[in-house]
Amino acid sequence: MGSPTSKIPEVGLPKMYRLPTKELQNIFEREPELLAQFTEIIPSIEKPALDAIAVTVGPGLQPALWVGVNFARALSLVWDIPLIGSNHLEGHLISPLLTPLGKESRVSASFPAVGLIVSGGHTELVHMEGWGNYMVLGRTRDDAAGEAFDKVARILGLPYPGGSALATLAAFAAANTENFPLMLPRPMIHSGDYDFSFSGLKTAVLYATRERPELLSREPLRAALAHEFEEAVVDVLIAKTKKALEHTAARSLIVGGGVAANTKLRAALSMLAEESGIPLLLPLSEYTGDNAAMIAAAGYLHANEPSAADLEAHGTLSL
Repeated sequence: MGSPTSKIPEVGLPKMYRLPTKELQNIFEREPELLAQFTEIIPSIEKPALDAIAVTVGPGLQPALWVGVNFARALSLVWDIPLIGSNHLEGHLISPLLTPLGKESRVSASFPAVGLIVSGGHTELVHMEGWGNYMVLGRTRDDAAGEAFDKVARILGLPYPGGSALATLAAFAAANTENFPLMLPRPMIHSGDYDFSFSGLKTAVLYATRERPELLSREPLRAALAHEFEEAVVDVLIAKTKKALEHTAARSLIVGGGVAANTKLRAALSMLAEESGIPLLLPLSEYTGDNAAMIAAAGYLHANEPSAADLEAHGTLSL
């Protein structure tokens, strides 16, 4: 006998909505927990004046992706609005073009370009011939930069999310840290490729605090350790990005992702772009982390493609 939550109640749904019951039944059989939310939200709002609905299809955690994909599929069916699958990474790349509603775009990209995605789940360098035309030059082999920030912040006893908390602590480090008794590694900075690795850097911080407990107990040393870690991450990101710029004849540098909010990284990227004689495209701080606007923008890039009512989630999707 089927679960009551898997049935599609037709009572309460506005008649102006097309209700493809069979298709919705299939969707909610896979995600029955969405049924209550769906039937609650639909009667309370009018059909929006939208040209399309964009939804993240990957990369990411597969179960979470499916929740969004299935809900968007249901909305697309009921409202009879085209559905577009967006790549989360492409959303980060286009985020520097986003501006608050009603304001004109601040920047424009020149191609070919180098894209740096630096977030909690991804760290990648991308050669961009244009929007939608990408070649990944290198990516992290283990932890992403943002993930390393969060893990080191936890070691230092800082709250989550760790990136901003660690940067705040690092800012309290003494102006002169030359006498700090620890030099952290710059992983793969001379590897000759465009790949990254931040897991070992996190481990180096962990071992250092175990061998020298005063790094945690004395606030000036804790701040200096946070500063040294931040410097190490930024040094690697800048070195790899500089190498990519030099070998691709890039005409602009495009950066996205949560770590792009880091003040030290933004300053270093600005200096690199100035030295390279190319424009730097950085997102506004409110668009550095994951946000719906960047997914909509990524969907807009593919607005002329056929609607995909049978979208599927792809946890390991790449550019």
